Amino acid sequence: MLDKLAMTLAIIGALNWGSIGLFGFDVVGFLFGGQMAALSRVVFTLVGLAGLWCITLLFRDNESPEATPHMA
Repeated sequence: MLDKLAMTLAIIGALNWGSIGLFGFDVVGFLFGGQMAALSRVVFTLVGLAGLWCITLLFRDNESPEATPHMA
C-alpha cells in the first residue's frame, strides 16, 4: 500500500516537473495557491519523501515465493 502511494506521488511530481520543463507551468502551485503557499509546500514535501521511499524499491528483492515456479 505504501509503495503504491509513494509511486503515485512520485509520478505526480514527475508530471509536474514535466509541465514546468515543457510549458513553464507549475500545476501543483497553480492548484494549491502558488509555490510558497503552505499547502503547496506540503504537497512538494510529500512528493519528495515519496521519491526517497521509491529509491528503496530499487534495492528490494520483489520476487515472492509464490511467484517462482516449483520444480516437480
